[in-house]
Amino acid sequence: MNLTLYVWRQNGPGDRGRMERYEARDISEHMSFLEMLDVVNEGLIAQGVVPIAFDHDCREGICGMCGFMVNGVAHGPQRGTTVCQLHMRHFKDGDTLYLEPWRARAFPVVRDLIVDRSAFDRIIAAGGYISVSTGSAVEANAIPVPKEKADLAMDAAACIGCGACVAMCPNASAALFTAAKISHLGLLPQGQAERDRRAIGMVLQMTRERFGQCTNMGQCEAVCPKNISIEAIARMHRDYISASATGRGGKPLRVEQPA
Repeated sequence: MNLTLYVWRQNGPGDRGRMERYEARDISEHMSFLEMLDVVNEGLIAQGVVPIAFDHDCREGICGMCGFMVNGVAHGPQRGTTVCQLHMRHFKDGDTLYLEPWRARAFPVVRDLIVDRSAFDRIIAAGGYISVSTGSAVEANAIPVPKEKADLAMDAAACIGCGACVAMCPNASAALFTAAKISHLGLLPQGQAERDRRAIGMVLQMTRERFGQCTNMGQCEAVCPKNISIEAIARMHRDYISASATGRGGKPLRVEQPA
């Protein structure tokens, strides 16, 4: 198949950026979207043109590195799929595709389709871990965990931190990401000791990173490649309000100022 691509090109954070047109020729329907871009880049390199920069690593929908907008939808038209898992059979010969980076103040463009998502790292550093001593590893069934909570915790832990939720949200909110990281620890026995401080610290850090506020639009859930439910956001709000009202949140575990 042959495609027309309009790709956002930006040399760096200080560059204004622009859309440029490229032709993708003789593309196999069995290729992944990133493999299609590899073919386009090989052609650009042969012409002496700087290739299109995009993030990728495992290319199996696990690492969360890849991600950009395809025709205005984060990760493209396939639900529950990262852009590296999106295959060209979902497009038609002659299609025109527009590729843009995540658009959020907290995600500055590094180059072309690559954005800086270190704001997510700082949110994790503000409490997305267990620091209390839990002793040596115990037998898996020694700590009883209700199946309902175990299932919810595993669903939240599936978050790969790709940033699609932020990119698709009209407010550029990181509520789904932050809620998933708070939920998967807060639902388990090991995470209870720091549950309140975790909620306070991570929500405060999310605000400091200049993400927008959640207004329950649901766009984040719609494009999440791991199908994480916005119910996690409700749990985050409950934990944060409870910790704030009771004073149990105390001093946050860690709060960093964004660079």
